[in-house]
Amino acid sequence: MKVIAINGSPRKTQNTATLLEKALEGAKSQGAETELIHLYDLEYKGCVSCFACKLKDGKSYGKCAYRDGLTMVLKKIEKVDAIILGSPIYFESVTGEMRSFLERLMFPYQTYTEGYRSIFGRKIHTGFIYTMNVTSEQMDKSSYMQGLQFAEADLKRVFGHFEALIVNDTYQFDDYSKYVVTTFNGNEKAKVKEKQFPEHCNKAFNLGLRFAQQEELL
Repeated sequence: MKVIAINGSPRKTQNTATLLEKALEGAKSQGAETELIHLYDLEYKGCVSCFACKLKDGKSYGKCAYRDGLTMVLKKIEKVDAIILGSPIYFESVTGEMRSFLERLMFPYQTYTEGYRSIFGRKIHTGFIYTMNVTSEQMDKSSYMQGLQFAEADLKRVFGHFEALIVNDTYQFDDYSKYVVTTFNGNEKAKVKEKQFPEHCNKAFNLGLRFAQQEELL
């Protein structure tokens, strides 16, 4: 059993990365082999529309032909049993690095056929951990979730299963007094972090645990 986590945050020790590590801890507790990859460590592009992955009888049919820092990551994903993605939300969407990664990950497997049939070849678990400053109430009033559905629907169609963990009202700065931030109250943010973040870590752990327990999808 292999579970891979993809960190779409530029930070390796803060909210998103911590939650991904907790998810991998959950998977590891069930005996899974795990790996965490930081996208900001890699040099790569989004889809370049070469369409080699769609070429009839082409040597790269169903696979991304472009060679760069993502090539080995995509190769690893061919054999994993679960993928757990994580990204902070910037301007109502995932980071640019995560968006580019998703293009390269899904386009080769999603065909231009009726229903956009997947040719990944099997069903695996995929999950997404979203972290954001806004509260759940603010999120519900905005277009946040509508903007994320592009990835959710496609991940489910391509890989067979999807679930999300949404983490709101995150703590962004080590010291809010050092920054021009009037939208948020640093003291209130600290209280939320102390109370809620351990709960979110536990949810992430359980997500990884469930993925490792359910090895096969029908």
